Order: sequence, then C-alpha cells, then structure tokens
Amino acid sequence: MTLEIVAERGLVLLGCGKMGSAMLAGWLEGGLPATSVWVIDPNPSDWLKSTGVHINTEVPAAPAVVLVAVKPQMMGAALPTLAAMGDGDTLVISVAAGTPISKFAEVFGAQTPIVRAMPNTPAAVGRGITAIIGNANVSEAGLDLTEALLSAVGQVVRLEEESQMDAVTGVSGSGPAYVFHLIETLAAAGEAQGLSPELALQLARATVAGAGALAEGVDETPAQLRINVTSPNGTTQAALEVLMDETDGFPALLKRAVKAATERSRELANG
Repeated sequence: MTLEIVAERGLVLLGCGKMGSAMLAGWLEGGLPATSVWVIDPNPSDWLKSTGVHINTEVPAAPAVVLVAVKPQMMGAALPTLAAMGDGDTLVISVAAGTPISKFAEVFGAQTPIVRAMPNTPAAVGRGITAIIGNANVSEAGLDLTEALLSAVGQVVRLEEESQMDAVTGVSGSGPAYVFHLIETLAAAGEAQGLSPELALQLARATVAGAGALAEGVDETPAQLRINVTSPNGTTQAALEVLMDETDGFPALLKRAVKAATERSRELANG
C-alpha cells in the first residue's frame, strides 16, 4: 500500500527521539509531505525543527495514523491527549517496548484498530527489523499501511499472536546488545593475544558487521556458512570446539540469555 492516505489525512507522531526521528527521516525521504505530519515532542531537536513538519500544534481530529514512539513511562501523561481519536478509523501504532495492546485499548477504546510493533536499534541506520501484530479491529489494509510505514527503517515481519512479542523482544529487540557485547569481548580477546586495543576493535567490528551482511546476502544457512569457513583440524575448528560446547558454549549461554529477556518482557507487560 502507498502512503497516499497518510498524505491526505495526516499522521501524528507522539515522541521524536532516536526511533521517531529515524522513522520520520525515512518517511520524508520516501516522499511523504512534511505538511502531512504532526509531531508532539516536549524537546524538539534542531533537526526536527528543520524538517517543516508541524511541531506541538493542534493536530487533526481524525488522522490516518497515530504512531506512539515515547518511552513507556511517559505514556501515562501523553496518551490521554489523543484519546478522542479512538473508536474510529484512525490506526494507532505503538513502538513502545513492553506495552500490550490492551493498555492502548483502555485509552483509545475497544473499537480502535491498534498495532503493536517491536523495532530494534539498528533502525537508526535503516537496518532494523520490526515485528508487528494487530488487534481484531485492524484490517489487512491496516497491516499493509503499518508495514509500509515501518519499512522506512528496515525489515518488517508479522506475528500470529501477541504472546510471541516477548520472544521477539528476547531475540531481536534486545539482540543488538548481545552483538555489541560480542564485539566488545572479541576485541578484548584479541588484545589478550597481543593486538593493540584500536586494531582489535577495528577487526572485531568489521568481522561482525561483515559476517552479518554475508549471512543476509546469500541463500546459504548460517550453519552452512560456518561449515564453509571451517577447515578440518584448523584454527576455526579449534575455536568452535570451545564456542559450540553444549554445556559452556554459545548454545547454552544464548538459550539462557534469550529466556531471561523473554521472561523479563512478560513481567514488564504484566506489571
């Protein structure tokens, strides 16, 4: 679906921090008129002021979309100002972590079409991945529109049920931090073997970024890519025997890590 309906009826963006700014930049670059966007943000950046969008002014009564991009702890004060847009055909999209659809239904009304989305931080450079799930009021066209909007910052996948969002949080929502820590520890391990900190970090960053790009850019599975680079009895095999240990290696460690993040996501949603 094109964004023509958004251009015609408008989009209200509640919160324009890093994630909101990344999305807004993608929409504007994709041709959405700045005059079709209303931003509500208590501390608008100089960049935001330069875009030509409406900032902290009166918003349309029935925009095509309200996109909530504020931190969960800020929503209590911010959402009621938009509650009058509920129970109509305005699509409400939330990218607020840990906030279930039911919380938005309490504010906007039970008949409101609401989509919950979980992006991740690589969205800031257009390389994110976002999982979406809508309530029963969201049509296929509404999901298409959500996907078109969130594709501005990367890939979009659709979930079958909202309960999957906790596992998504554990894998892709929190996952970038795991990869950043891998870069940290890989660089530190290189230092321990005699490399300078600067060189070790450059090697670790480029290796992780390059391997990720390769994994996305070819049809082979990650397992096959691993096999391709592993010579029998070579250096990579020596390292993988440590990393792939079922008790102390990546398999057990990442299962525990993702499980912990998933369970914490459930706790926050129910808290």
